[in-house]
Amino acid sequence: MLARLKAIFLRVWPWAVCLILTGPWLIPAAAHISGHGHRWVDILAQFTGPALVGAIVASLMVMLMKRPPLMVMAFGALLIAAGTFLPQLAPPRGTPERGAPVLTVYSANLNADNADVEAVGVSIRAARPDIIILIEVSPAVFAARQQLLADHPYQHASETIVPPGARGSVIIASRFPLSPVAMPPDQLSALHALADTPLGPLHLVGVHMTRPWPFQYQWGQILQAEMLADRLERVTGPILVAGDFNTVSSARIGRQIKAQTGLTPVGAWPGTWPTGLPSSLGITIDHQWRSDELVFLSRRIGRPTGSDHYPVVTRITAARSQPSR
Repeated sequence: MLARLKAIFLRVWPWAVCLILTGPWLIPAAAHISGHGHRWVDILAQFTGPALVGAIVASLMVMLMKRPPLMVMAFGALLIAAGTFLPQLAPPRGTPERGAPVLTVYSANLNADNADVEAVGVSIRAARPDIIILIEVSPAVFAARQQLLADHPYQHASETIVPPGARGSVIIASRFPLSPVAMPPDQLSALHALADTPLGPLHLVGVHMTRPWPFQYQWGQILQAEMLADRLERVTGPILVAGDFNTVSSARIGRQIKAQTGLTPVGAWPGTWPTGLPSSLGITIDHQWRSDELVFLSRRIGRPTGSDHYPVVTRITAARSQPSR
C-alpha cells in the first residue's frame, strides 16, 4: 500500500508544483477573458501586467524541472497571460503623417500630499515637454507653479476642483497659447483647455477619476466615465485626455471610455503605480488617450516626482489623413 501511494505521489507532485507555480497568474487572465463587469471580477482584471511577469518567472522555474509535459503546461499559461496583457501593451497605434510636427506631452498625478517641489521640477525638466497636464497638485507645488513651469508660460489652473472633497488642483501648461474651455459642475474632477499648437488646435483634458471599489462606491468610476463621454461628445478636432483613471485601460472602465468616447490609449508598460515597486511590476492606472486625429509615437515613464505615481511622457503627432471616397 505504501509503495503504491509513493508511486502515485511521485507521479503527481511535479504536476502539483507546476500548477501552484502557474495557476495564480491565470486568475487575472481569466477575469480579463471573461469580460465580466462585476466589481469582484473587474478588480482582478487590473493585474494582468504583474500576472505576466509572474507567469514568466513561473515558466523559468518549471524549466528547471526538465519535464517537457510540464514545460508545455507552463508555456501555455504564459501565452494566455501574454495574450490578456496585449491590449494594454499594444493598443492600435495609427499611422503618422509624414513630416508632421511632433510634440512631447508630460502628465502626472503628483499626489496632493507631495510637497517635494524640487523633485517635481527635476522630473519636468528632464522630460522637456511641450505640454504638461498635472493632477492632484499639492498646495506647495501649486504655489511654486510659476517657477516650475517657467518654460510653459500659457497655463490654465483650477485651485478648487469639483466634486467637493477632491484632493489637489489640476494644471494644464503649454509652450503654446491656451484658451480655457468651460466644463459643467458635475462629479468629475477635470480641467479642459484648447491649445494652439503646431499640430493645429488641440483639446487638452486633465482627468482624475475616483478610486475603484472596494475603496470607493462601486458606481463612482462608471458615472465619471459617462460624464467624461458627455463632456467630449460635442468637441470637434483632435483631443488628448490625460490623468489618473484608477484603472487599467483593458478593464471595465477602460473599455467603457473607449466605447463611449472613441479614444485610444497609449501603451501601458512599464506600470505607473505604485512607485514603491519597480515600474515593470506595477500597473498602469495613469493614461493618455488620443482621438483618431493623433498618433502616439512613443511612451515612457518619467522621473519620480515624490508621488506614488510615475509620470507618463509621450510623443504625439498628427495621424495620416484618410483619402476621401
